[in-house]
Amino acid sequence: MKKTILILMFAFLIAACGNKKEHLKVATFKVWGNCEMCKKTIESAINKEPAIYAANWNTETKLIKVEFDSVKINLDEIQNKIALVGYDTEKTTGSDSAYAQLHACCQYDRKVK
Repeated sequence: MKKTILILMFAFLIAACGNKKEHLKVATFKVWGNCEMCKKTIESAINKEPAIYAANWNTETKLIKVEFDSVKINLDEIQNKIALVGYDTEKTTGSDSAYAQLHACCQYDRKVK
């Protein structure tokens, strides 16, 4: 009996871990910024979300690649979280107050509102 329960628990654990990325979606979009400090801030704004599996912003191309659970979070929510820390994206404008708090080297040329 104990052996059966352990086998069932193990099978459940494997199934639960295996389905973690069942609703995986990958998106790439533009985020304005300048430097490695920007990279850290942009990525940190969304990496703390459990629905985000990975985020990588490229300082040269200004593109971020995000892997996320499309059931728990959507692309608009992701872009809004980045905007809250002061960075403009393709669809959202960063918070003016957060932008004003960015380090001088991180204050990029903003898109027209």
